Parts: sequence; C-alpha cells; structure tokens
Amino acid sequence: MESAWIENATAWIAAHPTAAGALIFLIAFCDALVILGIVVPALPLLFAVGAMVGLGHINGPYALAAAALGALLGDTLSYWVGRLWGPQLRQRWPFSRYPQWLERSESMFRRHGVKSIFIARFVGAVRPFVPAIAGMLRMPFPRYLLPSVVACVGWAALFLAPGWILGASYEAVAAVADRLAIVFGVLLVALGLVWATVLYTWRWSAMHADKWLARALDWFRRHPRMGRYASALVDPNRPESPSLVILALCLLAISWTWFSLLATLFASGGPLPLDHSVHTFMWSLRNPLADRMMAALASLGDLPVLGTAAAVPLVYLLWRRRWMAAAHWIAAIVFGLVLTALLEAAIDMPRPPTAPAGFGFPSVSVTMATVVFGFFAVLIARELPGRKRVWPYLVAGVATTLIGFARLYLGAHWLSDIVGGTLFGIVWLLVLGLAYRSHQARSFWMRPLAWMFYGSFLAAAAWHAPRAADGLLAKFQAVAPLRIVSDADWWRDDWQTLPAQRDERDVRRRWTLDLQVAGPLAPLQLALEAEGWRVQPQADWTATVGLLDDDTPAQAQPVLPATLDAQAESLLMVRDVPATPGQAPRMLALRLWPAPAALDDGTPLWLGATQRLYLARPFDLFALWRPEPDEGETFAAVREALTGFEQAEGVHPDTGLPVLRLHTVADRSGQ
Repeated sequence: MESAWIENATAWIAAHPTAAGALIFLIAFCDALVILGIVVPALPLLFAVGAMVGLGHINGPYALAAAALGALLGDTLSYWVGRLWGPQLRQRWPFSRYPQWLERSESMFRRHGVKSIFIARFVGAVRPFVPAIAGMLRMPFPRYLLPSVVACVGWAALFLAPGWILGASYEAVAAVADRLAIVFGVLLVALGLVWATVLYTWRWSAMHADKWLARALDWFRRHPRMGRYASALVDPNRPESPSLVILALCLLAISWTWFSLLATLFASGGPLPLDHSVHTFMWSLRNPLADRMMAALASLGDLPVLGTAAAVPLVYLLWRRRWMAAAHWIAAIVFGLVLTALLEAAIDMPRPPTAPAGFGFPSVSVTMATVVFGFFAVLIARELPGRKRVWPYLVAGVATTLIGFARLYLGAHWLSDIVGGTLFGIVWLLVLGLAYRSHQARSFWMRPLAWMFYGSFLAAAAWHAPRAADGLLAKFQAVAPLRIVSDADWWRDDWQTLPAQRDERDVRRRWTLDLQVAGPLAPLQLALEAEGWRVQPQADWTATVGLLDDDTPAQAQPVLPATLDAQAESLLMVRDVPATPGQAPRMLALRLWPAPAALDDGTPLWLGATQRLYLARPFDLFALWRPEPDEGETFAAVREALTGFEQAEGVHPDTGLPVLRLHTVADRSGQ
C-alpha cells in the first residue's frame, strides 16, 4: 500500500485536495460517457480512490459526492446524445461497425424499462449505452432523471466502498496477512490473466474459424500436392474441420513460441534476468500463513493426484470400449511424461538457489498438469454446446496456474521453467488433439466422465495435499545466506552491521530490531518465563480464523506471526499488562528471528523486536493485536528480566536507538 507511487499520489492529494475531487469527478464522468465508458477502468481507479479515503488522505463525503456527480453528468450527456441523434445514432461510427453495443442495451431497456437505468449503472458492458438508448427512445427527461440520480449515488458508494474499507482497516490487514495479501493479489492477477487469455483467445478463434477454413481450402486448391496430405484436416464436409484448423494454427503459434523461448535460454546460457527478478520477488513474499497453503497447491502436480485423475477416466473409457479415446489418453499421459523427462535430462539448466535436485527445465509437474487437464478438455469440449465448450479449457488454465504459481512461490523453479513446461505441454496436447479429432467422430455422454475426472482429482488432492505439504515445505525452507563472524568481533563492532529494522515495504511495519542474542534460546525463554512471560505457539490458519470469535477473551487471542527475511519468529513470548478501565487490553511481546549471521564456532545469532501491543477490533469484525509506541517500556522490561546474562547496550548507527546484546551461555571458555 505504501509503494512509491502511492506515496507520491498521497502527497499530491494532500497538497491539492480540491483537485483530487476534480480527478474523481473526471473518472466517473468519463466512465459514464457513451463509447468512452467502455475503455475507462473505473473500478480499479475508484478502488484506489476509496483506499485513499480509508487512509484519511481524501474526505469521504467529498469523494462520494464527486464520483456521484461525475457519473450523473456523464449519464445525462449520454442521454442527450441519444435524444439529439435519435435512430441515426445506429448509422454513426463506431455503432455502425459494432451494432451489438446498442442492440444489447436496447434489448435490456425494452425488457426492463425504467429499472434498466438503475440496473445498467452496475453492469459494465451496457453502462455507457443505456442512457443513450433512453434518450434515443424519447423517454421523458424528468422520468429518466430520478432513477439516474439514485443509481449514480448507489454506484459511487458501491465502487468506493471496497477500497474505503481496505484503507480504513489497512493496519489490520497488514498485521493479519503480512505479505499474504500481496501473495493472494499476485495469484489473483495471474489467474485473471490466464482466464482472460484462454476465454478471449477461444472466442476470437471461434469467430474466425470459418474464415480460416476458407483460406486454408483456397490455399490447398492452389497447392494440390499439399492439399492431398491435408484433405483429412480441412475437409469442408466434416463439422470438425474448423476446430481442427484452429488446433493446427495454435500448434504452429505455440511451437514457434516454445522454440523461441528455448533459443533465448540457450543464447543467454542460463536463466533470464526476468527469472532472477521473479525469484527474488517471490522470495520476499514468503510468510508462514501462505507457506503451507502454497506447498499444498504445489503438491497438486504430484503423481498421486494427477495419476488418480488420469486413471479413473481411463478405466471408464475402457469399460465403455472407447478404444480410440483411451489410446489417445494413454499416449497423452505416457509419452508426455517420457518426453518431458527426456527434455529435462537433455537440457542442463541451472536450478534456482532454493531448489533441490529434481527440479529442472521444464517443470514436469506443470507440464503434466497442462497435458492431463488440457487433453481432457480436448476429449469433452466437443460434446458441450456452443459457448460452454470453453469451460474445460478455463479449468485447465486455472489448475496449471495454481500449480505453477505455487512452485514459483516456493522457489522450486524459474519462471522460464514454468512457462516452458506449459508451452511444451500445450504443444504435445495439440498434437494429440489433432490426431484424436481427425480420427474420432463418435460422440459420447461426457457428463459422467467429467464428474469422474474432476471429482477424482479433487478427492485425490484433498487426501494427498495435507500429507505432502509439510514434506514439500521442508525442502524449500526459507534460509537466508549466513555471514560468519567471530564472537569478539560481533560483541565489539559487528553487531552494528546486522539489520536494525525489518525490511518491509510499509514503513509502519519496519519494526526496530533492538535485541541481539548469541547462543541457544532455551535459557532466555526460561528467564523470561520466571518473570511472567509465556511462549505463544506460532498462529496458524485455525488461530487466524478464530480472531473472528468475539467471545474469546482478549488474552487468549493470538498474536499473529511476522517475518524477517521470509522467516517466521523462532520464538514469540508475551506478557500481560494489567487492564486499565476504559482502555483496550494490552500486552508486551518479544519476537526473535534467526539473524543473517552466525558465530565462527557455530553459535547461532538471533535478532529480536520488543513491542507493546493493544487489542484492536477493526469494524467490530475481528480482534487483532497491533503494535503501538511504548517509549521503551517493553525494551526495559526485557532488559530487566535478562539481567542474569552477560549484557551490553549500544546505539545502532542506522536508527539512533539502543540495541541490547547478550550471551545466553555463561561459560564460553570453549570459544
């Protein structure tokens, strides 16, 4: 939330509050204008505006009024455009080229009448056109105006509300999710891009299939020798011919992309700069609440899951004596796995530094997920009616994206491994798809087959993922590189070179690291427990969901984990603070993480942050322990509790704040 552009935007808004309202007005106005409204991304822009409102940078009622007024004037202008031009509007560009824009809106208007003015304001596809239709059909302006005013006010409130709520509860969201919100956001963006790519590519291909078929036939007529070999593919008397042409063209395009990627990787001699950037970014998102979930998603590409999902339909196809479909299904799985394994063995691509042996180029799991889900889509899509044929391909895209993203998050692969595996899988399934569609003409009842395939995949995933997540996560533990220092150097000077704050994008979460510990943590834990501190186990998803329970006592509400260099706390200790009437409950907390350094005799170093927390209840929806300034109260309490250890205190040059360092082992004669 506090990235550079947000900081610049908030600074500009703070300096120009009136201009901010004009900008909001302009966004809503352009979104409502006929034609222009279809290209203005009002939803993300108003979401950002709402977040600014929630953060306190823009006055809420002012922003709401500016958005509603802009939408109302834009709708009114569109109404008068329709009224002045009348039916001639259909002959004007771009409506003469895209008549469906007005046709859909007119159909909606004739069906719902005045109600369509309110409904259309919340439907992006017809929002800019229904006011023009109302004017074109000569609806009296007073009759049009009232529902338009109500709709614009409701639309402004609805579109600003999500960002407004997020901004107002940002501290809560950041504390609950840490980097989890960014992980989910990036994953949703990836899923959205894949979904849109598959959907619109399929629709565009379906619209142009007949034209491509006609061009292919014309070309083959002019080249009779080639036409003799391709007659089965483009026979105009076969209903399968348009889809076969689409598969063939997709095969050419994807093959060219695949070999281009391969050539680029060979030319660069290893991973691309983009691979390193993505790997570094994913490393920075590691957090305990997302780790196990991503390990579970990554395990969906394992043999027990994909193998079960592939075996069940195969048994059904053999039982139904669909020999051709069964043979192509076997070929897709077996040869896909063999070819991918051979390719991985033949291409010596350096692995990411976080990946153990067995994770190379291309990603076998991603390739096989693409082949299994993709070829199953080829099997059943032809049996679906019309536009529903795209759904199996959408499901294939989502499943492959989830597995690929999870493996990127864990650091198992480079981005090029994932993209290369996906492209190679698509090439292979297109080859098999062409072969299958060219020889298979019999239809079959696909509903039980679809239920068995997707049901067996979900059942195998539900059984396997919880069991495999911990083992897979253990292979990809976030371990920062260690710097080795001597005990004397650390104690004297090198402690000043260790991080003084958490490396967070949000300055409000760059907590000061005011404690450095050398030695095991058990003696420190015992000393603090003797002073009334207690260990809190790391909160998991169950504990996080439990924050919604209002009946849980304040002191029983868990403190949620935080990360340092992608690692959760190794030790989290808390101590209750006596309640003050009329104030929120409070407690003291000490968090300790492994330091990015160790002593030369193997003694571990730890970095700690002392905090005072108070229990907040954002929107009365959930409870949350959040840090607050304490003028060194917690630091002093920890220092006093640990007086039995060798201590030293100094001011860190990066922050100008005191840092306490100590040894937890009294006898260091062996060092």
